[in-house]
Amino acid sequence: MPRVVSLFLPSWSTDRLRRKLGDAAPPPETPLVLVGRQQRRRVVLAANPAAIAGGLRVGMPATKAQALVSGLTVMDADPAADAEALDRLALWALQRYAPIVAADPPDGLVIDTTGADHLHGGEELMLSGMVNRFFASGIAARAAVADTWGAAHACARFLASPTRVVPPGDQADAIRGLAIAALRLDAAIVNGLRILGFNTIGQAASAPRAPLTLRFGPELGRRLDQVMGRIAEPIDPVRTPDLIEVRRAFGEPIAAAETIARYTARLVDQLCRMLEEKGLGARRVDLLFHRVDNSYQVIRAGTATPVRDVKRLTRLLTDRIETIDPGFGIEIMSLTATQAEPLMARQAISSLVGEPEADVSGLIDILGNRIGERRLYRFAPVASDVPERSVARVAPMVPDNGETWPDHWPRPTRLLAHPELIETMALLPDHPPVSFTWRGIRRRVRRADGPERVFGEWWKGDAELTAVRDYFQVEDDAGERYWIFRSGDGEHGETGSHRWFLHGIFG
Repeated sequence: MPRVVSLFLPSWSTDRLRRKLGDAAPPPETPLVLVGRQQRRRVVLAANPAAIAGGLRVGMPATKAQALVSGLTVMDADPAADAEALDRLALWALQRYAPIVAADPPDGLVIDTTGADHLHGGEELMLSGMVNRFFASGIAARAAVADTWGAAHACARFLASPTRVVPPGDQADAIRGLAIAALRLDAAIVNGLRILGFNTIGQAASAPRAPLTLRFGPELGRRLDQVMGRIAEPIDPVRTPDLIEVRRAFGEPIAAAETIARYTARLVDQLCRMLEEKGLGARRVDLLFHRVDNSYQVIRAGTATPVRDVKRLTRLLTDRIETIDPGFGIEIMSLTATQAEPLMARQAISSLVGEPEADVSGLIDILGNRIGERRLYRFAPVASDVPERSVARVAPMVPDNGETWPDHWPRPTRLLAHPELIETMALLPDHPPVSFTWRGIRRRVRRADGPERVFGEWWKGDAELTAVRDYFQVEDDAGERYWIFRSGDGEHGETGSHRWFLHGIFG
């Protein structure tokens, strides 16, 4: 079943303008509207949250807006620049989320995430990750996922706070009570329906279709069928000349898995030749199947390093052919290097008697495409004395940065994600505990070494100016060794709570 994400950026035009102006932009709390001409009138085309809070709305005459809100900043709208920026945003989403992404003017994106959500931890995590990325950039965003473009579009604008996941098959119940404007109809049709007493989608959907079609034309019926999933609404994927793409159109539709695999290998060979001409290697490739019913099936494959190995790319794509439903047949296949990076030739072996370096990138590619790239990582050292900050997750094939962990004090083989509180009996300020209780089990300390004092990183916050931890390595009666610490120096209250924590396990 298809799953479609609608990403809504309510202040896209004003946010884009503010980022463009930089320091010259008005503060966020200043009411700001963008105005343009509709026929002979100057009307508000976009407004920031401060202006909306002041009672302004899109479509209001510019003179009325200036009269209602004092100190209003008025600027000319640039719809062409907004649309261009939205297309660039669609390309960004194409490289990160799914192979089928399109701009949804004037303030959103539509993404077909069918079969791709597991690569991002599920639909809930995928939507929250999208929204948080925009919040971190100072852009308000809301997102919803549903079975149809129309349902996702309506939920993102009228229900999401800031995300909404509509379970498969439940789009009719989710949108039934929404305003009729959620159907993406012309303003004249919406106003006409309201005059007749139709305020919600459910009211329009339950009314006889023929009189409404006679009065408003086929648009209303088409939108209702699209939002309910009765007719398809294909998404035209964003493409630019910068993307390296090869296509194959068939005189007769194909459907057999063997035929699909054969043409996939041919497309990969053509793509790799084009990549070689440009000195590039593919990091992510998308294989799109355009079916005769005007819908898409897709396969996305990613690699840990830039690749233009025909056999490797072909295997990554053909391993997932069983997930493709050809329907009544596939009439076009296209293969795109959605993400490509420079690939330079390198010497695999330095001498005739030397052994080539082990290359595990092929295994990483297979695992990454099965369970998700984000679930594969390795730990790398970070320059920090605070133990939980001295480790970072990095991609498996990221080059070594030369950092190493400190070796003047032993470190446990297992570091807990968060230090766990323990109950202890200890003499202050410099003695280790005589015993401690962790997870309900009391352990007697036979041997101990320490303390190793770790100071807070004062440049990261005022609370760390005086923060102190005293770490001890302790061994219990069973020979188990633990890494515990006291928060504080044991004498001064401002250095910490003086409570004890277990942070790691040796061996």
